[in-house]
Amino acid sequence: MLAYAGQGLASEPGEGAASQIRDFLKKCDGALTGLAQFITGFVGRLEVESMAPYAAFMAVIERDAKDAQAAVQIVLAQPSISSQLVDNLNASIHLRALLTDLFLIDEILKSHRRAD
Repeated sequence: MLAYAGQGLASEPGEGAASQIRDFLKKCDGALTGLAQFITGFVGRLEVESMAPYAAFMAVIERDAKDAQAAVQIVLAQPSISSQLVDNLNASIHLRALLTDLFLIDEILKSHRRAD
């Protein structure tokens, strides 16, 4: 997405690598559906005293994934996707919040794996 955003295109071209932005965003949209449940499968394997904090954080991931998905879907709803539109999507606090959530849970999962 960053490469497309940096091209300064007023609309998506009909062919070439840059025209793949819509397909990429559709894949992103699909991946966001059920993301929290997918991660919960890994979290459920942790041998922790209480799952309550993890369950609460999975709710945060679910909420942030839905917010990010709404942003992706509104971009996909446009007849043409400009570089500026993708740049604004990249800057969206909703996508950034989800990425930060994923970085955090990834570190937690890795730390548990190292402890085993």
